[in-house]
Amino acid sequence: MSTFGTLYRVTTYGESHCASVGAIIDGCPPGLELSAEDIQIQLSRRRPGQSNLTTPRNEKDLVQLQSGLEHGVTLGTPIALLVKNEDQRPHDYSETDLYPRPSHADYTYLEKYGVKASSGGGRSSARETIGRVAAGAIAEKYLKQAFGIEIVAFVSSVGKIHLPNELSPPSLTRSDTNEDNDDAEDSVSPEFRQLLKTITREEVDHHPTRCPHPATAEKMTQRIIRAKDASDSIGGTVTCVIRNVPAGLGEPVFDKFEAALAHAMLSIPATKAFEVGSGFRGTEVPGSKHNDPFVVRPDGTLGTVTNWSGGIQGGITNGEDIYFRIGFKSPATISQPQETARYDGTPGTLAARGRHDPCVVPRAVPIVEAMAALVVMDQLLQQDARKTAASRLPPIKTLPPTMVMPKKEVLLESNKA
Repeated sequence: MSTFGTLYRVTTYGESHCASVGAIIDGCPPGLELSAEDIQIQLSRRRPGQSNLTTPRNEKDLVQLQSGLEHGVTLGTPIALLVKNEDQRPHDYSETDLYPRPSHADYTYLEKYGVKASSGGGRSSARETIGRVAAGAIAEKYLKQAFGIEIVAFVSSVGKIHLPNELSPPSLTRSDTNEDNDDAEDSVSPEFRQLLKTITREEVDHHPTRCPHPATAEKMTQRIIRAKDASDSIGGTVTCVIRNVPAGLGEPVFDKFEAALAHAMLSIPATKAFEVGSGFRGTEVPGSKHNDPFVVRPDGTLGTVTNWSGGIQGGITNGEDIYFRIGFKSPATISQPQETARYDGTPGTLAARGRHDPCVVPRAVPIVEAMAALVVMDQLLQQDARKTAASRLPPIKTLPPTMVMPKKEVLLESNKA
């Protein structure tokens, strides 16, 4: 469906070459100061034509707020917003009348609906993500003001070029093949953990690749340019960290926090992989090495020494940084001739035209941030509703101590002892 969320509900609309794309957001709390500029910041990070590493399609992606606020303050009613499609070239896609583009959504959409958009990718196009990014920007502003939550994503690999080992979780491909060797360092090195705690969007945007490591970013640039010059494409990964998320978010059992994240991230076009915390690395490590021991923080709350869990345990946030990684495949639309078949089964050669990203990960960064914001916003509203409902009941004094979380003062005293 085209709607995401339970209490913070976002419905996106539009195709790649229709008059406009946008979204309707239902469930935004009233009283939030909001302007088009708050949303435009993220849309401008997502828009095409940012550098020679992206599609040359020239769209300003200027957002227009249609409803849900007055005098710059949200009313609590549905917020409607739209972005016009201006630089359209439907004639670039005439070949898709005969051919389903390899690994694209032309064939599957036609099988599903019996009809398809006549140009571009229709709803499967990344143009659809404009509504997500706009809705995510609104959620982010609320999360920052109400809870101090920060969300930062960055490019961690392009093709076979990865952040150096001291800045990246270990690769699955390693030279150690001793099956009985259970020695394991934390999946997040101290340097990478520090990066997750301190990285800012300004640092990420310093380079067109949105990789925060200058030397690696330059290698990524050359790799993308090589793909572009060859009329080809290349994939990559985006890593995201969510900081200052309160403990207790996540809805057992089917809407666990990481399940909601996976749902959100794998709904982004071109995604093929998702891992949270130690991810696949955690499958190779025994529990004695993988477990995150608890300690008392200076503020009296519980924290963990390590963070293999990625801030989520039992599907519920534990207050540590949440970090995850998403894999984006090489874009399906390339400008090379491809031997394939027509819709009628006749063999032929597809010579695709149009303007395409040789690598999507630099522009995917704000989309990942937006979908993360939608998940956190929705889960927070659900948890707040539960806590508010419970607070209206008289205190229960009959529960044994083992069923109640000790107060912070008790934890601090225990830690001193």
